[in-house]
Amino acid sequence: MQEKREEWGSKVGFILASAGSAIGIGAIWKLPYVAATAGGGAFFLLFLVLTLLVVMPLLIAEFVIGRGSGGDALQAYKTLAPGSKWNLLGKLGVVGASILFSFYSVVGGWIITYLIKAISGGIAGQSQASLLHDFQVTTANPWISVGATILFILLNVIVISRGVVSGIEKMSKFMMPALFILFIVLIIRSLTLPGAMEGVAFFLRPDFSHFTAQTVLITLGQAFFSLSVGISVMVTYSSYLNRSVSLPQSAISVSLMNVFVSLLAGLAIFPAAFAFDITPDAGPGLLFVILPSIFNQMPLGLLFFIIFLVLFLFAALTSSFSMLEATVAPLMSSGFSRKKASIGMGLVIILMAIPSALSFGVWSEVQIFGLSIFDAADYLVSNIILPVGALFIAIFVGYRLPRELLLKEFTTSSHFGKKIFIVWLFLIKYIAPIAIILVFLSATGIIDFFF
Repeated sequence: MQEKREEWGSKVGFILASAGSAIGIGAIWKLPYVAATAGGGAFFLLFLVLTLLVVMPLLIAEFVIGRGSGGDALQAYKTLAPGSKWNLLGKLGVVGASILFSFYSVVGGWIITYLIKAISGGIAGQSQASLLHDFQVTTANPWISVGATILFILLNVIVISRGVVSGIEKMSKFMMPALFILFIVLIIRSLTLPGAMEGVAFFLRPDFSHFTAQTVLITLGQAFFSLSVGISVMVTYSSYLNRSVSLPQSAISVSLMNVFVSLLAGLAIFPAAFAFDITPDAGPGLLFVILPSIFNQMPLGLLFFIIFLVLFLFAALTSSFSMLEATVAPLMSSGFSRKKASIGMGLVIILMAIPSALSFGVWSEVQIFGLSIFDAADYLVSNIILPVGALFIAIFVGYRLPRELLLKEFTTSSHFGKKIFIVWLFLIKYIAPIAIILVFLSATGIIDFFF
């Protein structure tokens, strides 16, 4: 028997869970570095504008699909466009969420591994060169890499199996405030270091000389991918939403929180890096090589590095909850209990994740179009599935759904009236598709071929 469809316990719970889904590892280790090297404060101004004008309308679109249908990523399109092929968009989202969760869990496993290393004192006192070697050895070890990946997936299964309110919402209400508190602690510590203000200046000083067409495309890509619209995870989350919540206001809250976390990450990282004359790079090396080498040089540095790892773990988990939920919900609609669906999808994701986990060691020679298994999975989701999914979501909402349904969902429990609705609809129908196509052409290198 199909279980009764759940609802979020509160508006705050939905916003925190949605923000947690958006605020992932990339917002902390990639976006601040891109900002610092692409115009600082000028980048953030452009990033904020593009987020509000291009990405947030798409987020609202996914909210509209989810609450308007009351169904998961597969059921939603069947309900809103019965007898059509639009359900393929939901299937693309579920496949995308599965692949994304599979390689994302590998990084989640690394965070758990390094948290154990840090607590046990295995990182203290190491030089940057030594930390780099340790990271390469650790990620190449199949037992550690696969075991930690499975542990990260199991943590997700436990939370998702407990349900929307008792699992996702409960953990998000704890993890998201804790994430902000940990950031504040780290920022205070970073800003009190000698030379910290040079790092703040590097990170936030506006530099409009970077405003080229390529920089705008990079910023647009960052804004687009930062909220992970396109794989219908927010369709699933919003399907549990009652009609007392404003969709536009929720989207604004989620979008602004995502930008704010990126600012906090930069203020925690760059002052500390400049205090010890180290320029932080983006990607895994930042977390597992550069940051520990910085913290090893300051009093109580190991404690602050542990705090940073806990913060990263919370960010990783709140993002991955939405990925697993998007794959579990369709199984529940098919009649499986939440517990069975969670365990079943957990096992499927483990099988999918193992090749990515092994691609840094025993399967490092396996190449797919010149990329490792991990990088190929990342490329497929980030550069193809996400933009294609987002483009068709914009087309579906802008051209396929009845205007009456859109207006009803947009204005319900909202301070925004018909005039703002018309602006949003214009952005969805015309601006968002053009922006998505440009991002897709840039990300796949096609635009570089012509220019």
